[in-house]
Amino acid sequence: MQAEKPLGSVIQGSLSQGLEVRLHPDVLVEEMRVGKFLVVQGVRSRFFCMLTDVALGTASQRILANPPEPGNTFLQEVLAGSGTYGTLDLTPMLMFTPEAGKQKAEAGNSKLQNSKSNGLASYEANSSAQLQLLPVKTIPGHFSQVYDACDRDFRAVFGWEDDPHRRNFAIGQPIDMDVPICIDLDRFVERSNGIFGKSGTGKSFLTRLLLSGIIRKRAAVNLIFDMHSEYGWEAVSEGKQFSTVKGLRQLFPGQVQIFTLDPEATQRRGVRDAQELYISFDQIDVEDLSLISRELNLSEASLENAIILRNEFGKAWINRLLTMTNEEIQEFCETKMGSKSSIMALQRKLNRLAELKYIRNTCPYNYVGQILDNIDAGKHVVIEFGSQSNMLSYMLATNVIARRIHASYVRKADRFLQTKNPSDRPQQLVITIEEAHRFLDPATARQTIFGTIAREMRKYFVTLLVVDQRPSGIDNEVMSQIGTRITALLNDEKDIDAIFTGVSGGQSLRSVLAKLDSKQQALLLGHAVPMPVVVRTRPYDADFYAEIGETAWDEMSDAQVFKAAEKARADLGF
Repeated sequence: MQAEKPLGSVIQGSLSQGLEVRLHPDVLVEEMRVGKFLVVQGVRSRFFCMLTDVALGTASQRILANPPEPGNTFLQEVLAGSGTYGTLDLTPMLMFTPEAGKQKAEAGNSKLQNSKSNGLASYEANSSAQLQLLPVKTIPGHFSQVYDACDRDFRAVFGWEDDPHRRNFAIGQPIDMDVPICIDLDRFVERSNGIFGKSGTGKSFLTRLLLSGIIRKRAAVNLIFDMHSEYGWEAVSEGKQFSTVKGLRQLFPGQVQIFTLDPEATQRRGVRDAQELYISFDQIDVEDLSLISRELNLSEASLENAIILRNEFGKAWINRLLTMTNEEIQEFCETKMGSKSSIMALQRKLNRLAELKYIRNTCPYNYVGQILDNIDAGKHVVIEFGSQSNMLSYMLATNVIARRIHASYVRKADRFLQTKNPSDRPQQLVITIEEAHRFLDPATARQTIFGTIAREMRKYFVTLLVVDQRPSGIDNEVMSQIGTRITALLNDEKDIDAIFTGVSGGQSLRSVLAKLDSKQQALLLGHAVPMPVVVRTRPYDADFYAEIGETAWDEMSDAQVFKAAEKARADLGF
């Protein structure tokens, strides 16, 4: 039983619509905030709930018709709790029945593991040796008491970061308590995930937090397409005063490798040991051109003639096209049934690609192979675009590189399935892309490699981490495959609807999402957390660097090293 003071009593409700709670007279309505985590103590079970709405009620319409004077505090106090009161709407998310815990401890674990649903529907249980949390299939009775969740409740539901049996990572705290909220990184990386929020809500900081946790806990290997150079070396912090924050390379110098498509811009920013990355024309396929057809203004006829050219000249078709004269194009069209006007238009528009800094006629090295070698070695790769951050450059490079990584992982996964040898198991890979709706919109999701990865690459040990401010622009089928959704403030109704695609009970969470603060708050729901929860995100600051990053001993002065050594000796009792 709870030792704390009860906040209110359940007066009515249903499994589908949630519970209505009447607050006790001594509880201030103003202290009840949407997104708060509350516990209802039933006769046999405890229910973990989220507060989704707050309202005021009166026992008689006469009170509304003749309210007390503002200065008549005595009458206001007399009415409080009997004539006037506050009500809460709660949505039960998980339940715990102590009597059933021992009986279900053995059978329940295997049953729950074998019954993973494809959608995000009833939030999956998060079992532990001490506590078995189950999906809600009933509700507490009338007048069941409601309590604030305590530290023990949060720990029971979300675990703790130092759990030796799980790769838990503390991403933030509840909106009204200083208790860590953890996500299970093993469950997080096994499905594609999304970080959403309107511009200026801190999506990049959230992404850096999660990527740091994945690296620190060794849950997977990351491939990050860094459109605005925010993840590799350093990034500009938001605020009135100019300041920078450390990137992943500074936090984990031995585990992160930066590749750059714009070496000059990278050197100007003071990035150390970044490797150059180039793409040759013979690595670009018609599929890549289809993705950037809007940026190049390519017609369907031009793409069809591109297929004819590729079939004739093979991988060198772009180089051959760019050097063809009008007479050669005319002769080619007469013999291969091509369209002269379409091929000439294609030639003009592909000349724009030659202006990109990272494009070469031929490459002396297999740069994509170097990226794969780093991934195979367990290193995390950040690909910086520098000044080449326009959508044409970003979409072309990401698609070309991801397509080759996809092909490599399919081969590795097939080999592992054949040999069953643990040493042949590919490294779990998480690919991070920004402006995801450009790759995954309904018109192109079935054609691009990222649509393929989102739909089926989980079987091949590759998942996506999509970062976007317009989730409504992403194909519904792809959104339904997003396992965990971390969402900052959104205002557009279409975007809010998209977040809850495939989520049962999502309507009750709409008000929670709409009431988030514009900074450092996010709604977590899905595969990696046992129930939806609103968090104050963990600060990305010097304390975080010290807690999660590697210590660069070779860059420290002798005095700093000796001081750290003395502290370590003292901690050990020497």
